This record gives sequence, structure tokens and C-alpha cells, in this order.
Amino acid sequence: MSWGTELWDQFDNLEKHTQWGIDVLEKYIKFVKERTEIELSYAKQLRNLSKKYQPKKNSKEEEEYRYTSTRAFLATLNEMNDYAGQHEVISENMTSLITGELTRYVQELKQERKSHFHDGRKAQQHIETCWKQLEASKRRFERDCKEADRAQQYFEKMDADINVTKADVEKARQQAQLRHQMAEDSKAEYSSTLQKFNSEQHDHYYTHVPNIFQKIQEMEERRIVRIGESMKTFAEVDRKVIPIIGKCLDEITKAAESIDHKNDSQLVIEAFKSGFEPPGDVDFEDFTQPMKRTVSESSLSNSRGDGKSEPKFGGKSKGKLWPFIKKNKLMSLLTSPHQPPPPPPASASPSAVPNGPQSPKQQKEPLSHRFNEFMTSKPKIHCFRSLKRGGAGPEDFSNLPPEQRRKKLQQKVDELNKDIQKEMDQRDALTKMKDVYIKNPQMGDAASVDHRLAELGQNIEKLRLEVQKFEGWLAEVEGRLPMRTEQARRQSGLYEAQNTSAVNSCAQDRESSPDGSYTEEQSQETEMKVPATDFDDEFDDEEPLPTIGTCKALYTFEGQNEGTISVAEGEMLYVIEEDKGDGWTRIRRNEDEEGYVPTSYVEVYLDKNAKDVYKSLQKISE
Repeated sequence: MSWGTELWDQFDNLEKHTQWGIDVLEKYIKFVKERTEIELSYAKQLRNLSKKYQPKKNSKEEEEYRYTSTRAFLATLNEMNDYAGQHEVISENMTSLITGELTRYVQELKQERKSHFHDGRKAQQHIETCWKQLEASKRRFERDCKEADRAQQYFEKMDADINVTKADVEKARQQAQLRHQMAEDSKAEYSSTLQKFNSEQHDHYYTHVPNIFQKIQEMEERRIVRIGESMKTFAEVDRKVIPIIGKCLDEITKAAESIDHKNDSQLVIEAFKSGFEPPGDVDFEDFTQPMKRTVSESSLSNSRGDGKSEPKFGGKSKGKLWPFIKKNKLMSLLTSPHQPPPPPPASASPSAVPNGPQSPKQQKEPLSHRFNEFMTSKPKIHCFRSLKRGGAGPEDFSNLPPEQRRKKLQQKVDELNKDIQKEMDQRDALTKMKDVYIKNPQMGDAASVDHRLAELGQNIEKLRLEVQKFEGWLAEVEGRLPMRTEQARRQSGLYEAQNTSAVNSCAQDRESSPDGSYTEEQSQETEMKVPATDFDDEFDDEEPLPTIGTCKALYTFEGQNEGTISVAEGEMLYVIEEDKGDGWTRIRRNEDEEGYVPTSYVEVYLDKNAKDVYKSLQKISE
């Protein structure tokens, strides 16, 4: 089967067919190009998708990825990134192995096709030229034969005519002979040209054209084979990445199987466990007895002894604090002066006069209402120092429950130890460098590293002090060390006064009592005292209220109730909270003594500037 023998007369159709084959090849190249663009776009979208859901650095999302489910999701994102990489490999391989190779092959194919058809046209033109020569020789021979016949007839005519001279007859005879000779020459030329044409035509149709068409056939078959090989490569490029994509999918499956719901549940416990115990049962309070109400152990604090004061910091109390109580709410419920009130005097005091101001006390509210208020309350900004820090918690994490505080402190200690190790490594390296400089002065000046060594030594010392400080707090939380003394608490900021928001809440919740003492209707929250527990450390970051003026005691007042303070007539004190309409003014004697006195017992001199600052602080804390 050969195009040269079977299609010897289909030169034009072969030319159209081969051009169509090149068009098909170019169409396939375009198809592969678009496929590579799709793969690149898909890979880019997959990478963007993976990046979009990656946890942001130094954000809360990083903490969420400690759970097995979120870690599995993170592994899925990473595998999808690798999955996208394989699609990029598909695009690169198709571009290099198919698109690039076929593009070069098409150019070569076009050149080869052009050459073959040029040879075919040249052979066709040659045979056509031979045919024209044959036709011209044939027409000349035919013309010469006709002229020879006419010359012969003319000679015979002249020879038969008796009236014609002998010279004319001879001339006619010569002309006839000349025409016969020319006819014979044309015949010989025509015969020769015919033989030559037949030979050329035989060579054309049996040698030249078959050879040219055979080359065109081989060219077309190579094109078909090449496009088939490209299609195989198209499939192989995909098949080569299937194992890697399979591994990606296997890793996603493995990550999914690694999810441990029990472990995640345990992590939730570790993340949010406060370390507190649930409150116990509430004791029955018998209002039929004319005795002073007591506070049960299961309420917010231990009951006070009859006229006996409890030390503020005397180890862990047996009372239970509710873990959901916010400090501002707690301080608005409880008025906890640094020193317990003195026992009631034997004789009546000015505070007992009928028209005298009453002690600040809480409004009577159901316990369920207090519980809901605790659960829905929001922490307030305590002081200007918190504002300057942008609302950050205290350094010793005392605003956290014990269990969370312990974890934070341990984490801080580990970070500081790592910093110390880095500084020590730098110091060791510089020490070695200094030794080299001492032994080889030409390499450098040994004194040039002294300054840096001194800085590293200071940094290490500071970090060690920080470690000791945080280890002390950690030991206190874990119970390895006894509670610090009152003086140590005051120095570390743990023994500071209540904040402005607590004072406002306390003042707003006070109501009057005719005899200046707590009445039977007073709720047990105002009657009790905060126990000295580790939970007290939550209030270690408060600053004393600012002074807004001074006052002079007009009368002697014996502070009998919780939250009041005794003053002597003529004594000068500092005002830290003015009367809010309930007849009480909050004053301070020194750093450790402050409380409420009847407004009518003192003459107040307010500082306008300090008052404005105080009001601004109140608005911020509210």
C-alpha cells in the first residue's frame, strides 16, 4: 500500500490532507496548553485555599491547634498544599514534554511538507514541459507533412501542364523535394520527442511521483505516530503523580484517623479547669431567732467570729469562693477593709443617733439574682495602669484561676530559661572568641568583646531574677512555699486597695439603717468577710484610689461596722470618695487604713483637679 501507486493522480488532495493533519496537531497543542493553564490555576487556587485557612502566627488560632481534630485539619491543609504542587508538576511536564516538543515538531513538519510538495510540483512542471514539447513537435510534423503534400500536388500539376516551362516545372519539383525533406525531418524530430516524452512520463509516474508521495506518506505517518505518543505522554504525566497524590490522600486519611475525641476532651479540661471546688450546700438561716445572721461555710466567705478578727493573710481558708465571681462584683458585694472593725463600744456612739447617717450596706436581693448577675457580669477596667498596658493582665497572672495561672507561670519560666540558655551560649561563644584574640592578637582586639560580655552578664542576671520571681509565684500556686507575709504582699502589689469600679459598686449598693449598723434585712453577702485564699491573688494588680481632697473630723466616730473607720475629733485625713447621697464619705488615713465615715462628721475640702480626674476614672471603669 503506497500513495505513489494508489494515489498517483491525487496530488492536490494529498496536499490538502497533509495540511489538515498539521492543523489537527496544532489544535492538540492548543488543547494541552489550555490544560496546563487549568492545572496551574487549580494549583494556585488550592494553595490560596490552604494559605487562607492556615493559622495566623501569634494569634489565638495557634492555641486551638493543640487539639487532635484541628491538628488533623492542619495536616489536611499541608497535604492540600503538596497536592497543589503535584498539579504544578503536571503542568510543567506537559509544557516541556508535549507542548514544547510538538511545537518544534510542527515547525519541522511544515518545512518537510513544503519541501516534498515543492519537489512534486517541480516534477509535475517537468512532465508538463515535456508534453508541450511533444505537442509542438507533433504540430510541426503535421504542418510539414501537409506542406509536403501540397508541394507534391503542385509539382504534379505543373509537370502535367504543357504550357508551363521546363524551368517552372523543375522549380516545383525542387520545392516538393524540399518539403518532403522537411517533413521527414519533422517526423524524425517528433519520433525522438515522443520517445523522450514517453520515457519522462514513465519515470514521472513510476519513479519520481511515487518517491515523492512515499515521502509525503512517511511524513504523515510520523505525524500520526507523534500525536499518538503525545497522547500517551499526556496520560503518563498524570499517572506519574498519582502515587504522590495517593500519598497525600493517605496522609489526610491518617490525620483523620489520628483524631482522638477523648484526648481533645482532656485538653478542654486542662485549658479551662479553674482548680476551684463546687460550692457546698447553703445552710438554713432561721429568721425567727433574734440573733445576728451568720454566714455559712458554703457562701462567699467564712463567718466572722463574735468580735474576733481574722488575719487577712494567714494561709489557705477553708471557705469556698465561687469561681465565676468577677472582682468588681465581689468587691461591690463585700466591703473588706484591711483591718477588721473594732468591737462595738459599750456606750452609744454618735453613729447611733436617730438622724445620723447609716452604715453602708447591700440591698436585699435573692441569691438567684446574685448568681445570674455573677454569670452575666463583665470585667471593668480597674486603673490607669491597665489602660496604659492596653488592658493586659497582671504580671503574675493572678487574674486567672489557680490551675490556669500555674500553667501560665510554668510556661513563662520555661521561656525565661530558654532565653537564659541563648544568652549563655552567646557568652560562651564570645568567651572563646576572646581567648582566640588573646592567643592571636593579629586576629582581633580582645578588649572589643568585653562590653558585649558585660551586657550578656547583666542580661543573664536579670533573666535569672525574673525566673526566681516567677518560680516563687509558681511555688506559691503549687503550694510548695508558704503564703507571703503581709509586707511582702504589699511590696509586690498584692496588698493594694480596691479599684474605682469596686468602690462605685459598693457605694451604689449601700442603703441606710436607722441605728447605723447592719439590720436583719441585710443580705449575708454584706455581712461576711472574704476568706484569705489563693483566689485573693486575683486582686493583686489594683492601685489605691487617688486622693480627691482632704477633710477634718468634726466629731469622734467609732467605726463599729464592716467597712467603716474610726476617727478622732480634729484629725486631718484624705478623701478618696465623696458622698454619693447615702450619707457616707470614704477616707484614708495612711496607706493601709481607709474606710467610710458619716459625711456629717467631717468637713470636706475637695481638690477640683483631683476631683475631675477621679470622675474621669469612674466613667472609664463603668
